[in-house]
Amino acid sequence: MAEIIDSILEKTGGKDRSIRWFRDKVRELGQVPSRQLVSEGYVTGRPTFGTMNFFYYDPKNKLNESVLPYYDRFPLVLPIEQYNDGFLGLNFHYLSIPMRLKLLNVISEYANNSNMDETTRIRLTWNRIKRNPLVKPVVKRYLADHVKSPFRRIDAEEMMVAVLLPVQRFVRATDTKVYADSRRIINTPRRP
Repeated sequence: MAEIIDSILEKTGGKDRSIRWFRDKVRELGQVPSRQLVSEGYVTGRPTFGTMNFFYYDPKNKLNESVLPYYDRFPLVLPIEQYNDGFLGLNFHYLSIPMRLKLLNVISEYANNSNMDETTRIRLTWNRIKRNPLVKPVVKRYLADHVKSPFRRIDAEEMMVAVLLPVQRFVRATDTKVYADSRRIINTPRRP
């Protein structure tokens, strides 16, 4: 997978990427094996804060549909808060591709530099982002003892490619249902 991402970055000239070109290339990839995404690149036992991470997850309440009607087994998460037993993060998979790109644009404002490379970290906290409606359906709590793989770090230069990859693995819901629910959540006015 790393060579695919490198090829896309090289052909697009890095920062001057074409969204349409990206989408076409992602479609050409077809169904990307998620195991391959986790096994290649920079892999670690803990999530890397300031970057996105791919990993396998088996939620605590997966058998209780009233608590968890559906879930993503292969999240693409930007961790934003650490806890003793896990972390809070933004799972981009709960948004359609256009909405993922909008959220990526929002979070890029919190980058520590404009290089958008391996030195770039997204300095995002819950307090900074909680009022943005795009995060309402994507903020998720992950328990460390339910993570079932190493974390594959996604550096800033790979984030655009990562959000376009069709690798979400929803259980008990189709992508279309999840995206429709997310749009409804985003468009629901905040309570006073």
